[in-house]
Amino acid sequence: MGVVTYTDEHTSSVPPARIFKASIVDSHNLMPKILPDAIKSIEFIKGDGGTGSIKQINFAGGSVKHQIDELDEKTFTYKYTLIEGMGISDKIEKVSYDIKFEGSSDGGTISKMTTTIYTHGEIEIKEEELKAGKEKVLGLYKVVEAYLLKNPDAYA
Repeated sequence: MGVVTYTDEHTSSVPPARIFKASIVDSHNLMPKILPDAIKSIEFIKGDGGTGSIKQINFAGGSVKHQIDELDEKTFTYKYTLIEGMGISDKIEKVSYDIKFEGSSDGGTISKMTTTIYTHGEIEIKEEELKAGKEKVLGLYKVVEAYLLKNPDAYA
């Protein structure tokens, strides 16, 4: 098995509690609402959304299943593993994400995400593929941030 790990960091003027609630805790309700053309629905097929739950995200062109490994609303930490669906292939066994939202000096958020890709064998993942994945995550982050800025009472 091969392992590829990379870390991304993003900043926002929105406080960490709001971003965490919107993008993590209530994502199953918010994401289909603000991205209806991309995300059709999100449902828990095991558990209630806490640690050990399995969440299925249904897109216009397929679905993925995430296993929630850790969700801590006090430390704004979320860890999950992509275990099935789009992104899993003959090259990729699973993808784990470790996300932490921290407060910044200006009252906003510094979001740190470490992504670990587990490949079948020693397969090289091209830089373009990594970049495409990073851009999708950043796009979701920016959509949630824009929603929260436009709706200052949401998730307050």
